[in-house]
Amino acid sequence: MIGRLLLGIARWSIAGTVPDVSKGVIIVAPHTSNWDFVIGAAAMLALDLDARFLGKHTLFAGPLAPLMRILGGIPVDRSQPGSGVVEEMGERMRSADRLLLALAPEGTRSSVGKWKTGFHRIALLGGVPIAPVTLDYGRREIRFGALVMPTEDFDSDVAELETFFAGARGRRET
Repeated sequence: MIGRLLLGIARWSIAGTVPDVSKGVIIVAPHTSNWDFVIGAAAMLALDLDARFLGKHTLFAGPLAPLMRILGGIPVDRSQPGSGVVEEMGERMRSADRLLLALAPEGTRSSVGKWKTGFHRIALLGGVPIAPVTLDYGRREIRFGALVMPTEDFDSDVAELETFFAGARGRRET
C-alpha cells in the first residue's frame, strides 16, 4: 500500500507484465540518479516483489543500513574486484528456491557507454532468465519487458535487451 501511495504522489505508473518467475536477474536501466533507488523501492513495495539488490558496502554501515537490509540489500565492496561476487550470486541462484536479484547493468550512475557483464554472468551461471525493467522519467513509467534467457553470446543478448531500453529517459541525461 505504501509503495502505491508513493508512486501515486510522484505520478509514476507501472506498465508491462511483472515476470511470473521464482528466480531471475532483474536489470534496471537507465541508472542516472539516486532517485532511481527510491522509485525502484516504491515499485517493489507496490508490487509486493521480494527482490534483492547489490549495493555499495558503505550504504550498509551508516544510518541507512537497517533500511537497506530490510529492502533486500546485499553489501558489496567494489574496491575488491575479482572477489567472487558474481560466482557467489550465480551459485545462490542455482541453489535457491526463490531469488530475484535487481541490478543496474551500467554498474554505476555515470555514463559508461557499455554495460558491465556481471548481471549476464550471474544469470548464465544460475540458469535463470533476465527481466528488463526501465525507469523512464520521460513518461514517469516503470516498464517491465519480456524475459530473456541468457546465452553464451553476451553481445547478442545485450543487443536484444538494449532494444527494450531504447528511448527510455533517465532522470539525468548523460
